[in-house]
Amino acid sequence: MKQVVQNYRSGELALLDVPEPRCRPGGVLVRTVHSLISTGTELMKVGEASMSLLAKARARPDQVAKVLQSASTVGVAATYRKVTTKLDSWTPLGYSLAGVVVEVGEGVTDVAVGDLVACAGNEHALHGELNWVPRNLYCPVPAGVAPEHAAFGTVGAIAMQGVRRGEPQLGDAALVIGLGLIGQLVVQLLVASGVRVVGVDPDPSRCALAESLGALVCADPGSGVVDAAVADLTGGHGVDQVYLAAGGSSNEPVELAATLSRDRGRVVDIGKCRLDLPWNAYYEKELDVRFSRSYGPGRYDPSYELEGRDYPIGYVRWTERRNLACVLDLIDRGRIDVAPLITRIAPFAEAVETYRALESGDLKAVAVLFGYGPAAPGEPAPVVAAPVAVPVDRRRPSAVPGGRPLRLAVVGAGNYASSMLLPHLTGRDDVELSRVVTTTALSAANAQRRFGFAASGTDVDAAIEDPAVDAVLVATRHATHAALTRRALLAGKAVFVEKPLALSPTELGSVLDAVAESGNDRLQVGFNRRFAPLLVEARRRFGRRTGPATVRYLVNAGRLEPGSWYLDAAGEGSRFAGEGGHFVDTVGWLLDAAPDSVFATGTPGGADLQVVLGYPDGSTAVITYATAGHSAFPKETLDLLADGRVLRLDDFARAAVHGRERWASPRIPRGRDKGQSGQLDAFVAAVRSGGPMPVALEDVVATTRATLAVATSLATGVPVRLDARAAEPVPEPVGALP
Repeated sequence: MKQVVQNYRSGELALLDVPEPRCRPGGVLVRTVHSLISTGTELMKVGEASMSLLAKARARPDQVAKVLQSASTVGVAATYRKVTTKLDSWTPLGYSLAGVVVEVGEGVTDVAVGDLVACAGNEHALHGELNWVPRNLYCPVPAGVAPEHAAFGTVGAIAMQGVRRGEPQLGDAALVIGLGLIGQLVVQLLVASGVRVVGVDPDPSRCALAESLGALVCADPGSGVVDAAVADLTGGHGVDQVYLAAGGSSNEPVELAATLSRDRGRVVDIGKCRLDLPWNAYYEKELDVRFSRSYGPGRYDPSYELEGRDYPIGYVRWTERRNLACVLDLIDRGRIDVAPLITRIAPFAEAVETYRALESGDLKAVAVLFGYGPAAPGEPAPVVAAPVAVPVDRRRPSAVPGGRPLRLAVVGAGNYASSMLLPHLTGRDDVELSRVVTTTALSAANAQRRFGFAASGTDVDAAIEDPAVDAVLVATRHATHAALTRRALLAGKAVFVEKPLALSPTELGSVLDAVAESGNDRLQVGFNRRFAPLLVEARRRFGRRTGPATVRYLVNAGRLEPGSWYLDAAGEGSRFAGEGGHFVDTVGWLLDAAPDSVFATGTPGGADLQVVLGYPDGSTAVITYATAGHSAFPKETLDLLADGRVLRLDDFARAAVHGRERWASPRIPRGRDKGQSGQLDAFVAAVRSGGPMPVALEDVVATTRATLAVATSLATGVPVRLDARAAEPVPEPVGALP
């Protein structure tokens, strides 16, 4: 299918062939009829992409700060790969469309195939021929609303949320600054609410359009006409609300708002304009400055937008979906007229030319739509073939024949995979990147383009069941790891899965059942630290030990941004369940032993943990996993003491061994290599040769069981005994710590 994309690094626009999205539970697959270009938001994004790297940095200082922090944490090289991957990728455009439902996902009951729906979201209502849209981001279109008008639903919801934030009342006077697409819709919504409206815009044609839609007076801000109109309309008191629907770098809109507002008036920012508030003017009138966040409550909340959890109407009257429905209703009843806003309906095939014409100013428009060809409600449903049962190979995969490259399918190509895994697999003679599969079509196409995959798509089954594929690399979110690993093992593939392997003993059991059922134990988990060159050298220098060891491992994990999926403990497991396996495995590898007991205690809520591991020879390890530290402090520091010797690791930048002979790594580190490249090299070599896997299956299982036992110990308050013969870890009675 075709989709409009842009490369943020070069500014290039393209109409790209990408894989079709699959219909998933909780949403619908929609064939687009019309999509609306946001002449404000989208053109700003297009303009930023055309800037130099320095100009981009100046435009987004918040992102520069994140880059600098990342460089101090994971190193310059890894940060550079991450940033360049993100910049040099195709990004989608669009967020407001109308289309016809062609497939309904499991759990959806409010629409059927053939229904016309309006869709929202900059990840789901894109300028593309097909989109998968979750249930809270689409709304059925009333029978009297044309598809080209329904495509305004999302932009209308943005304007509506802004008006709601202003809390207008009958008889109020309002000033709308900026009469572009959002401003024109704000004018109509205010007029429909019984508000007297004055508009400001330097473009006379936009002023005339707003007046034709119900505004009383509209003019250039420097003409004096608006000042006089406001004084006359309000008896000199000033307007009740000002709605900032303008963009750009000028501070004039904010200053004008203070001048024309009444005492204790409200100023609502809907667009993205400069907001250097003149303190005296805003203080003297005690102005109430408010922000309007996109389409309404629910925006940016994954539980609402992706999981379909609605907010109770008694507590949140107007969510983004209810705003969307309200806009469609107002269009249906003629209270909002979007037809005069449409400057052009361009064929979708001319998308790139249309953007360029808008950007250059050759096409002056309030609203431009893309048309995708004939389609109407009731179009026949596509023929969906019945699933075909593909027999799986129940044999342990053998060596790659004839010395040919390992043919690899990759499931998941997010930030970590794209910056820390896939760069080490490209351009190799011993690896053929056969397929990449992601949730969204564009991310799959991006990965194919950047890393040279032969094919891309959204069909996981096709990748796992492909007889030409030797191995599968799983780099999806944590909750899917066990199920995907099980399926790939049963399909006779060698599997590399990022940590964690499982989030519960039941999931771990399902993976081990697949190994037993298929005889396929060709499994490696991404416990990469044991492959880090600096730590490997430090372990060699330390030498063999004879007595029990004491290990102290401090992990300064740091805080995550609100909304990060890593914080979804219910769906993706706790942070320690997702990351702790790294540290448990590293200690076990250093001691050449598996833990036989686990005790954990933590701060309220379990954000910070102390995990005590006991080993059969009497060795102990304490892993401190803390989120409350400072980001400038190293993330990982480790000390191992045994037999009169000490091994010290400082965040994979420096290491030292103290003993009869002292060894220290160079004072100037060559970078923080945490072993990602080494673990992939070892995996590829093992699968191609048919030799032993780099990490023994019993070590993988021991690490996973110990990591999962942390939650059990936290819940019970007692140590957990790890018996390799038991199905699950066994909590011990309260007593001495191991």
